[in-house]
Amino acid sequence: MDTSDKASLKDYFVVSADSHVNEPNDLWATRIDHRFKDRVPRVEVDAQGRKWFVIEGFRPSRIREAPRDQEVSVETFRSENDKSHARPQLDRTKGAMFQQRGAPPSPARTADMDYDGIDAEIVFPNKGLTCWSSPDPEHNTAMCRVWNDWAHEAFAGQTRSYPVAAIAPADLPSAVSEIQRVAKLGFHAVMMPPLLRGKGYNMPDFDPLWAALCDARLPVCFHAGSGKDPRTAAGDGGAIINYVVHAMNTVLEPVVQLCSSGVLERFPTLYFATIEAGAGWVPYALWGMDQGFDKHAFWVAPKLKMKPSEYFRRNGHASFQEDPIGVQLVEEMGIGTMLWGNDYPHLEGSWPYSAQVTDKMFAGLKRDDRAAILGLNAARLFNIDVPEKFSRA
Repeated sequence: MDTSDKASLKDYFVVSADSHVNEPNDLWATRIDHRFKDRVPRVEVDAQGRKWFVIEGFRPSRIREAPRDQEVSVETFRSENDKSHARPQLDRTKGAMFQQRGAPPSPARTADMDYDGIDAEIVFPNKGLTCWSSPDPEHNTAMCRVWNDWAHEAFAGQTRSYPVAAIAPADLPSAVSEIQRVAKLGFHAVMMPPLLRGKGYNMPDFDPLWAALCDARLPVCFHAGSGKDPRTAAGDGGAIINYVVHAMNTVLEPVVQLCSSGVLERFPTLYFATIEAGAGWVPYALWGMDQGFDKHAFWVAPKLKMKPSEYFRRNGHASFQEDPIGVQLVEEMGIGTMLWGNDYPHLEGSWPYSAQVTDKMFAGLKRDDRAAILGLNAARLFNIDVPEKFSRA
């Protein structure tokens, strides 16, 4: 690999394939169909004065707000860290600064993008990641539609921030109709939960959904930890178990389902991406799928025209924030499959020091490969115009 060609983020067209927005606290309470008014995500206070985030289908989550004396403004952070090119040191156990960021389109959000070197971003919900938590498909559909309407309104006219539309796949006719509707509204992508109750995306039942996405030319994103409660373990390492096993690892299943079932043979223009789950697992998954394809061929059905790994390299993508393992194994994945995102404003993301993180992580990559991962791959997948000076010949 060529290590001689280094450049800062300003020398690339940078697209964060994974950013988030903090929706209004009362978004669903004020907009959802009256039948679901009492079943929307909400904050409840117990007898001890503790606040809990209550979501249908999930166990309640304790809200821990940052004490006032721990609050850190991003402006203070910038002034302290702009003096040095070293990686900023931030007390991530407090998280106060992160709780203050992530507003809808505003000068503050634009300033945060500019500071971090982001030219464009794909925007996912925060609270809306629970749109599929209920076992009731009709409830999921209503939750998704509220997010889609609000996101369309909040980001109208934006040329740097592109929200994804949420689709509830359990009710297929409604899902197809919603795909057609959000396509007309101008969305650039949709998201669906990685895991479904009782069904897999490999089943032919979903063919009308894939056909609708192909007709609309919309890629589908599977965001880690959505669709099921990722907080399955508690105590004794539970936070780490939940993060690795019940959040990040959930995206493996839809990848294998799509690549091994013939879906991508029937729908060759169906493109997908795993979001916020890293990329280092992908080479092993590709190898494992091909092992099954070769060594269990007698039982494998249908008989695919290509190996599962080839379908992933043609149609699949994986986004990551900090993943040196994935970058080291980029040749096994394929440069064109990798998407980078700063995960703004989440604690596990690289904001607000993405320049330092990516400079270290991509130190061994050629300039063209850096450009592809930092933005050109995402621009192609999400149909974002690239300024001529950044376009590859």
